[in-house]
Amino acid sequence: MLDLAYPWLLLALPLPLLIKKKRLPAGSALNLPALAKLGRPGTSGSELKSFAPYLAALIWLLLVVSATQPRWLDEPVSLPQPGRELMLAIDLSGSMNIPDMEFNMGNITRLDAMKMVLREFIAARQGDRVGLILFADAAYQQTPLTFDLATVQQFLDESVIGLVGQRTAIGEAIGLTVKRLNSYDASNKVLILLSDGANNAGDIQPLEALALAKAAGIKIYTVGLGAEQMVQQSLFGQRVINPSQDLDEPLLIKLAEETGGQYFRARNPQELRAIYKLLDQLEPIEREELTFRPQRSLVHWPLAIALLLSFILAWRQINWAGVLKNAG
Repeated sequence: MLDLAYPWLLLALPLPLLIKKKRLPAGSALNLPALAKLGRPGTSGSELKSFAPYLAALIWLLLVVSATQPRWLDEPVSLPQPGRELMLAIDLSGSMNIPDMEFNMGNITRLDAMKMVLREFIAARQGDRVGLILFADAAYQQTPLTFDLATVQQFLDESVIGLVGQRTAIGEAIGLTVKRLNSYDASNKVLILLSDGANNAGDIQPLEALALAKAAGIKIYTVGLGAEQMVQQSLFGQRVINPSQDLDEPLLIKLAEETGGQYFRARNPQELRAIYKLLDQLEPIEREELTFRPQRSLVHWPLAIALLLSFILAWRQINWAGVLKNAG
């Protein structure tokens, strides 16, 4: 739809008609006999002279229209308002490389399973700001809170075991999350912490970090990764082991319950996917929908046409001057 930002400027259209021509006193202008000849019927100069006022009027019209800032408004587009500040804390310790997650009649590593399911979860976070923290020997912010979900996904895909060490610093991951989320004014701050082990690294103890999270009003959801049974081949044949024996479930449960969150156990990708679907229900986004209309400026079109017509008018005036010279 065509729209004018300043339609009241159209009132300037009749201004040239209100300006009276000032008469020059006798002898104050050059006396050009050839000019009088051009005004006579049948001369080529008369034709040029009669065309010029219409061309000038059209140029004035285009200039006034461009001053009104014409624009084209597209159809309204709905925009969701941000609902949550959501930080993902991902364990990159050495144990995340254990291939105990059953998928498609085979096993994949815990890290690969987490990446696969998180891809769907991140893509569904429209309207949320998502950040990414990676932790092992220490915790590092890989991406700040952002609406750019593609960048968050890219950095998650590029994360590898050993990038930040081999151990597990759960306390530092929570402490860094508190520090980052405290810089944002939001009432719904959420940390989803995924780990498969126990805190054995870092300068901040998990319970110290828990106190900080509670004071900051951050709700923590914890996910314990890893199967409970795994067949291992040895020199003496096959044996069944528990690959998640190092998982500190009591700590993860305490972190979640004392902040108003919840602890989940993910033994395979299917359970992990179900957890993320449940998180959508536990943390609903209540917001009003905003709409805006994309607009494209059309100012350059009347300006370009006015400029072209100005060149044409100037060219005709130059030719007119040439006729006057020849007639003189």
